Amino acid sequence: MRTKIKDILKNETFSYPVNVKGWVRSFRNNQFIALNDGSCMANLQVVIGLDTDPALVKKITTGASISVDGIVVASLGQGQKMEIKAEQLTVLGECDPEQFPLQLKNRPSLEYLREIAHLRFRTNTFGGVFRVRHAVAFAIHKFFNDRGFVYLHTPIVTASDAEGAGEMFKVTTLPFDNAPHNEDGSINFKEDFFGRATNLTVSGQLEAELGAMAFSEVYTFGPTFRAENSNTPRHLAEFWMIEPEVAFNDIYDNMDLAEDLLKYVISYSLEHNREDLDFLATRLADEEKQKPQNERSELGLIEKLQFVLNNKFERITYTEAIKILVDSPAYKKKKFQYDVSWGIDLQSEHERYLVEKHFKKPVIVTGYPKDIKAFYMRQNDDGKTVAAMDILAPGIGEIVGGSQREERLDKLMQRMNEMHIPTEEMYWYLDTRRFGTVPHAGFGLGFERMVQFITGMTNIRDVIPFPRTPKNAEF
Repeated sequence: MRTKIKDILKNETFSYPVNVKGWVRSFRNNQFIALNDGSCMANLQVVIGLDTDPALVKKITTGASISVDGIVVASLGQGQKMEIKAEQLTVLGECDPEQFPLQLKNRPSLEYLREIAHLRFRTNTFGGVFRVRHAVAFAIHKFFNDRGFVYLHTPIVTASDAEGAGEMFKVTTLPFDNAPHNEDGSINFKEDFFGRATNLTVSGQLEAELGAMAFSEVYTFGPTFRAENSNTPRHLAEFWMIEPEVAFNDIYDNMDLAEDLLKYVISYSLEHNREDLDFLATRLADEEKQKPQNERSELGLIEKLQFVLNNKFERITYTEAIKILVDSPAYKKKKFQYDVSWGIDLQSEHERYLVEKHFKKPVIVTGYPKDIKAFYMRQNDDGKTVAAMDILAPGIGEIVGGSQREERLDKLMQRMNEMHIPTEEMYWYLDTRRFGTVPHAGFGLGFERMVQFITGMTNIRDVIPFPRTPKNAEF
């Protein structure tokens, strides 16, 4: 029966037989194998006899998979407490070192590894990233489960555009070259599979609100899609979102819940994935050394995470944020690429200035202008702003976006009409305001941005197994 390397290293006892299976990371002096099975960052050294069949030795190459039966013994070498003295070794899968594209002696660039994303899991960097990704996902479910939330699966195929941006992938069974048309030349979707125009979802929020009106506390955790032609380190066409919706919560409760969630997930990751995070922290520190002095981060990865845990998030209004930006040396010296004035949608450079330069900690901005926010956000009494909130994090800007929802039917319908959103088609959403409406609030947490923040990876494509971006749908 196979024993995981992680469990052998945790055990720290000796002189017992084990079977281990994994992939060869290195093989030196025809005797010492560094074996990794993906269960942890560390390799386990396997020592084979000098009398091992030369034909078998020739097959033990970097990337090959092997099964080893042997005895756990104390290591005489430096760098490891234990090793396995092999009694029997079988090569499960050979690997031609001349053709294997992943040579680990020289650290391959992240750009190169994206081209071989089907193999990059085998590197220390991506092994660490995706073990952390798993832990973050588990921690999110645990956070909500322990607080009595109901996990709601919302549809991936939808007829509504929750964000109103129109950047959606169409879903259809109609033939591209011979689609049926109406008399006015438009596509006749009545002959399509669903009998109407449908798309891949950009958010499960609207459906989650329906669940909140029965269970009080629900959350979604699923894939979302956006056909935004943005080929940047911050954007993906397919990504995962966590979206809680809570009946009877206002905007202040919403901020508290979001801050608690972020801190819980960071704390869980530090407790359960410290080895991976320490490795990623060292890697990030090496990267920082290549930057000019004035562009280097003041805090290392672990220090940054602990700083977030130990400090209450700063809470300011959008109006206060604009004043800080306009009064800033960066604005006065024209260092911002985008202009700053009341009514703009804050750009990443503005968000990062507030977080990294001014407050030097996460910031929650509330009270955005209604003209730049979605129809469902609750209108404030000033007639100009809505009860929205964004959480801005160091390094990546916005990580959470949410609001108190507009529970007043007349106000909601008025706003939908202003934004030309068909109220007839959205009858099911409006029914929640007709039948027992209550104040409620929710937010969306970008899962990949959360993983980015915790791992310190600078490109969002490096925290999702198979990135979907413009002109790229490999693997």
